[in-house]
Amino acid sequence: MTNLLVHLIYSTKDREPFLSNPELRMELHHYLGGVVNEHGGRSIIVGGVADHVHQLLVLPKIMSVSDLVRELKRSSSLWIKQRDVLLKDFSWQGGYGAFSVGQGEVEMVREYIAKQEEHHRKRSFQDEYRAFLTKYGIAYDERYLWD
Repeated sequence: MTNLLVHLIYSTKDREPFLSNPELRMELHHYLGGVVNEHGGRSIIVGGVADHVHQLLVLPKIMSVSDLVRELKRSSSLWIKQRDVLLKDFSWQGGYGAFSVGQGEVEMVREYIAKQEEHHRKRSFQDEYRAFLTKYGIAYDERYLWD
């Protein structure tokens, strides 16, 4: 048995606001949760705004984080492009953030993800992401952060 809790954060390519339609965004969040569940993990919550996604999940015991993220991005890109011809240029950024979450932090992270729209009225994605990297002690080079 495993219970590896992960908070994923990933952005659209160049932070393009492809997900500005609230209905599409909600459908995408459900889709992303389904991908995790189909691979044997458990999606706890998916949220975000027009240019990025946050996902709290229990990692499938047979997948690495990188394999799961690759599958999330691959399958959701295909799904989005089939939804609307105007989204034919949709793509995700190359990178992602994956942060470990303790069992005692689940509700706090869940609430944080649920309030993304409110949160991003005051703070940009870039500032938010830098804060996560700093909080988790991850060194980064700004030149390569936004691919």
